[in-house]
Amino acid sequence: MDLGRADAVVWRNRALLVFDRVSVPVAVCDVYGQVVLANPAMAAECGTTPGRLRGRDVLELFRPQEAGQVERIAEALRLRHRSRYQVSVRWRAPGGAERFGELTADPVSDTVDETPALLVMLRVLGDCAPAGPEPPAVTPVEARVLALLAGGAGTAAAARELGLSKDGVTYHLRRLSARWNAANRTELVARAYALGVLRPGVWPPEAGVPEGG
Repeated sequence: MDLGRADAVVWRNRALLVFDRVSVPVAVCDVYGQVVLANPAMAAECGTTPGRLRGRDVLELFRPQEAGQVERIAEALRLRHRSRYQVSVRWRAPGGAERFGELTADPVSDTVDETPALLVMLRVLGDCAPAGPEPPAVTPVEARVLALLAGGAGTAAAARELGLSKDGVTYHLRRLSARWNAANRTELVARAYALGVLRPGVWPPEAGVPEGG
């Protein structure tokens, strides 16, 4: 190995050592946004290791809040503009908290004509306020199926009442079971009461979801 190459290797190793020790989350991405290299601070924000971030799309890890920002940056990079770009993002931290911040991307390359890589830095601005409990996502038809089920109706009886086929009723029940991870119809009804889909203390069972909801 000649002296010039040896020096290059030494400086590369020193740069990587500094890169790993920087407390700011930093990654190097290709021009398409795929992670080539990430430091431990960036990996920690994603709840993983630097090696497991390699090949991931940085805009899947950190969700842009304005689609137009990303399109403008992509167009600028295609035109080989070398500006600093910022994208407002949100992401899920390892502890489950929703965070928000900014990604700053700087195009870097050895020559002007070379296709640049992107030096991406994450600025953490804070945690989003926890959202209030959302109402269970059920359609009016699903709510009526649950009400009939709670009243003791079988698939055929529910189908006649709703003007559906038996396969149609089964389809709605399968979707609800998958959504709520319910093992059987008894558990489905119990979940419906617990989540407020069915009104407690009312007989015959009545859905709490408005017909037009």
